[in-house]
Amino acid sequence: MAVNTKGVVVLASAVALGGLLALGLGWGGSYFKGAAEVWQQSSRSVTVRGLAEREVAADLVMWPLNYAVSADTLTELEQRLSTDEQRVRDFLAERGFAADEVSMTPPRITDQYANTYGGERPDERFRAEATLLLRTDRVDDVIQAVPEATALVRQGVLLSPTYEYRTEFLFTGLDAIKPEMIREATADARSAAQQFAEDSGSAVGGIKSATQGYFSIEDLDTYTPQTKRVRVVTTIDYALE
Repeated sequence: MAVNTKGVVVLASAVALGGLLALGLGWGGSYFKGAAEVWQQSSRSVTVRGLAEREVAADLVMWPLNYAVSADTLTELEQRLSTDEQRVRDFLAERGFAADEVSMTPPRITDQYANTYGGERPDERFRAEATLLLRTDRVDDVIQAVPEATALVRQGVLLSPTYEYRTEFLFTGLDAIKPEMIREATADARSAAQQFAEDSGSAVGGIKSATQGYFSIEDLDTYTPQTKRVRVVTTIDYALE
């Protein structure tokens, strides 16, 4: 009986190719399964935010006393500026503020006639504004002195407070409380991660990445600017096990 050797060769080749494909698919499936497991493990993490917040007292205050004078001549204007400056300095000295805590800004002089076009001219030609700035750490004393500034008005000092010349209360001790607040924010973040892990049947692992937010210092509210609220938020990515 004749044997078709050509057909046998083709059949053997097909069987061998099928075996190789099966082996390849089996190996490939095993590889992809392992890769998926690695990816799944690497993706087991939770990103949480931690908050630290506290109230602190302002430790520095800047109180600008802005006043205005007017006169017909520059000589008279200068005299009135000098008189009112001394009155303001005396007012501050009487309340115990040191001379080196007070600084003077150059006066801003306006020729009111030059700014009048066709209308009625002001009674006095020149107007000047000047500011004495008190910079001190005696916050409570300034709070007490601010309402007493009406005594200057009774002496003829035309105080002209504006938003630009408002009293500012500052907190300068941030560096001293930064480390502790960062620890508090990190602990708050870990607490949130632990709660998430419990809910998902996992355990909190190590920190994969962390970002510290900016510290913010704001007035506690409109009525108590001498009390500040300091806040910081950290963002931490924890591994889950």
